[in-house]
Amino acid sequence: MCSNSRGSLSFYVITLLLLMGNFFIACDQKQANAQIVDQTPPESVAPPNPMQAHMAAVEADIKKIIPESFDNPYEGMIKIPAGEIELGSIEGLPREKPTSFHKLNSFYMDKSPVTVGQYRKFVEATSYKTEAERFGNSIVHDMRGQKEWHLVNGANWQFPRGPEGGKAADNHPVTQVSYNDARAYCKWAGKRLPKEVEWEHAARNGDNSRQQYSWGEEIKVKGVYKANYWQGSFPFVNEEKDGFLYTSPVGKFGTTPLGLTDMAGNVWEWCEDWYKMYGKDGKYIETTPGQRERVMRGGSFMCEPGFCHGYRVSGRSGTSPESALFHLGFRCVKDIET
Repeated sequence: MCSNSRGSLSFYVITLLLLMGNFFIACDQKQANAQIVDQTPPESVAPPNPMQAHMAAVEADIKKIIPESFDNPYEGMIKIPAGEIELGSIEGLPREKPTSFHKLNSFYMDKSPVTVGQYRKFVEATSYKTEAERFGNSIVHDMRGQKEWHLVNGANWQFPRGPEGGKAADNHPVTQVSYNDARAYCKWAGKRLPKEVEWEHAARNGDNSRQQYSWGEEIKVKGVYKANYWQGSFPFVNEEKDGFLYTSPVGKFGTTPLGLTDMAGNVWEWCEDWYKMYGKDGKYIETTPGQRERVMRGGSFMCEPGFCHGYRVSGRSGTSPESALFHLGFRCVKDIET
């Protein structure tokens, strides 16, 4: 009986040891499986988009801006009369056709492009940081050397050609400001960017003038240049007959019949609209799906008639909203308060 008891005990001990062994083996296996699971790469996740994060930060800063209160909100502005305009030109480039008719209410437009001095007041009041400053660089065209576009570190609204190019004068149009930077200023000033049709209506003097320029058909009147543009052969020779290689002081070339300045040449100007080709009945058509640019109007000091005659009344172009260029600025408009 004792031997049977011992045998039974041995059997139970062996069975217990086997069960414990299986338990530890199972635990080890679970741990191993857990390690394998932990080492398995996660499902594919798209990396964060730096540009989306950048744009979100810019938009957040714009939302923080509180409009300034001015004693005379229309100071420095010209009243543009209501009227009908035939947008575009049948003699122009393909991007200026077909023409279409639009009726507009009266509104106010800045007499001149926003200047460096005006933009400085905005920055000092809001601590706003432009996109070129956030990126740390911007695009500049080497006018005297290689005649090419370059990304220049430190180029921004205060130093449009970079630190080595010198500081911008306060009475010159501010440049190196993106569409978003321009929109931020307009919000602070209690204004907005002009719609493309409003810009051209103002350039046509509010009466649908069909002249090539706001003042007439000739770029020179009685031997005097009426705009800051490129004389010579772009991009090789700029004869600078108008007296300027880069920007000029706003108003240097006179006013239009409505009293506006710099509606041709000096700097391109941002408009509110997305840049698309004209369609029938005044509607726009999408020609490049996925490509998003904002309209620019007015031409610049880099426009040479044989290459870019963008300073005509109907001239138009476009670039991406975050772009800041050394020949691109803006002016604001304001609706008439009732």
